[in-house]
Amino acid sequence: MSDPRITSSIFTRGAVDLSTLRGPAPASTRPGTPPQGGPSAGNPGAPTAAGNAAIVDVTEATIQSDVLERSMAMPVIVFFGAAGFPESDEFAPVLERLAAESGGTWVLARVDVQENPRIAQMFRVQGIPMVYAVVGGQPIDAFSGVVPEAQLRQWIQAVLKAGGVAVAEPEDPRLDEADDALMSGDLDAAERAYRKILADSPADAAAEAGLAQVGVARRVAGADPATALAAAESAPDDVAAQLLAADIEVLSGLAEQAYARLVGLVRRTAGEDRETVRQHLVSLFTIAGPDDPAVASARRALASALF
Repeated sequence: MSDPRITSSIFTRGAVDLSTLRGPAPASTRPGTPPQGGPSAGNPGAPTAAGNAAIVDVTEATIQSDVLERSMAMPVIVFFGAAGFPESDEFAPVLERLAAESGGTWVLARVDVQENPRIAQMFRVQGIPMVYAVVGGQPIDAFSGVVPEAQLRQWIQAVLKAGGVAVAEPEDPRLDEADDALMSGDLDAAERAYRKILADSPADAAAEAGLAQVGVARRVAGADPATALAAAESAPDDVAAQLLAADIEVLSGLAEQAYARLVGLVRRTAGEDRETVRQHLVSLFTIAGPDDPAVASARRALASALF
């Protein structure tokens, strides 16, 4: 399946009518009414046996309080599954672990479709596992099937942002391992690690930047910086010499100088040489990222040189 995202093309806000599932709130959830006793294993809407309030099992009797009303205060992610179905059994523990780690920023509401076919029908569940995000009493997004954990984390982050929850970007231990390999000079291991991250999360800017750094490190391996820069100075139209000099400048913290060097070379070249220089420059932009002011300025200069 495609990456889950908060987009109207995947799910239109309000497309599922939950009004028929609304009913009088249970006494324990009405304002001013204290809870009657603690969690019970016989109450599917109660927290799990482990006491994790971030995970609840939902039935028709509890969907109003545990999904609709709760979603007015925080995002609720509704998981439709059933025991004995391999994909459902595989995916449920991942969601449960992420819910337990969430620090109470969202709630996982589990629905057994065999026990609650009417809820599944109202949510238009065609197959399991299926996941919905509910915010403010309305579903805002959904996806079906099993997705990699990295994509699932990104989807949950998007749901939290859509629900007005301030979220910090989670640290990815895989990225730390890749960076460590790069810093230690193990370029093959670093490349494998970055590519694995990008296979799961194609838009991961940090992994893209790391992979670009691997490329630069490989290209400058064995080169003497002073000699390479002198060679570029003496041969301003030698494409190979200029590309190597730009790589060395980027690694030396002189990225703006490298960008200017290659923009100038784009102006002086044509055909395949010009395209080679352009692609090389764009790869260097990837290391800094699109928000870098120097990259933005160099991109404008590149556009001017090309057109």
